[in-house]
Amino acid sequence: MAPPPAPPRRRRSGASLLPVLLPIAVLILVAVSVGSWLQFTEREVIDTVHTVGSTARDRVDVEATVQRVDAAARELVLRVRVTPRGTLGEEDGTAPVADLSLQTSQATLGDLTFTAHERITTKDLQVAVTDGSISDYPFDSYETDMGFWALLGGKEVPVRLLFSNNDTLFSVSATPTTPRQEAVVGVKVTRSGSLLTFAAFMMIVMWALAASVLLGAWYLTTRRQGLVWPALAWMAATLFALSAFRNTAPGTPPIGCVLDWFAFLWAETVIALCLIAVVITGVRTALQTDDTHRA
Repeated sequence: MAPPPAPPRRRRSGASLLPVLLPIAVLILVAVSVGSWLQFTEREVIDTVHTVGSTARDRVDVEATVQRVDAAARELVLRVRVTPRGTLGEEDGTAPVADLSLQTSQATLGDLTFTAHERITTKDLQVAVTDGSISDYPFDSYETDMGFWALLGGKEVPVRLLFSNNDTLFSVSATPTTPRQEAVVGVKVTRSGSLLTFAAFMMIVMWALAASVLLGAWYLTTRRQGLVWPALAWMAATLFALSAFRNTAPGTPPIGCVLDWFAFLWAETVIALCLIAVVITGVRTALQTDDTHRA
C-alpha cells in the first residue's frame, strides 16, 4: 500500500506581503528624505541674514527682522534693534554717546530716536508694501524699499543693516540699492515654499474629491439605483467639508483668490450639481418603481 501524499506546505504570509510592503517602505523613505531636504532648504532661507551698508569700525548696526507680513493690510511689521559700535556707543553698544536719530525710508511708518547715555530698546516699525494683490494667493508677491540713515549728535554716521525674516509663511529677499554710508535695500516678499506646496496639495485634493463625487453620481444615475441615502449623505458631507477644508488654508486668503478660481469654486459647483442630479434621478426612479408595483 502506497503511503499517503504529503500535505502541501503552507506559504508564509510574510513572503506574500513582502512585494507589497517593500515598495511602500521605499516610498515612505523617499517621501521623508525629500521632505527633510525641503525643510532644511527652507530653514536655511529663513536663517539667512542679508548684510548691507558700511563696514567701518565706528558705525551704527541696525538689526531688522520681519516679524509678520499682513498681505491684506499691505504692510509688514519690522522689529528693529540698534547698536552703536566703536566710539559711537558706550556700555558695549547698549547706549549712544550722543542723541541718536535713525531716519527711515518713505515706506516705513516713523523714525526712531534714542537719547544719549540711555539704554536702547528694541522697537517695532510698520513698513508699507506695494506691487502685489492678495487676490493672487498663493502666488502673490510684494515689493518695498527699506532704508536707514543715522544722525549722532546731528552728524551723519555710517550704518550697517542686518536684515532677516521670521515669518514662516513668507520668503523675503533683499537687494542692496546703494553703496553709501546709509543702508538701503529693495525687499521682495513672496509666499514660502511650504505654503505653496500646501496650497497646491489643497487644489489637487479639491479636484480629486469633485472627481470622486462625479464618478459616484454617474454610477448612480446610469444604474438607476434610486435614492441611495448613504451615497447622498457622503456627497452632502463632501460639499460642506470642502468649504471647511478651504478655510484651513494658511494666511487666511480672501474669497475670490486664485485658490478659489483654480479649484475650490469649481469643485463645489461640480459636487452640488452631482448631488442635485442624483436626487432628481433617484426620485424619478423611485416613483417609477412605485407605479410599477401598484400596477
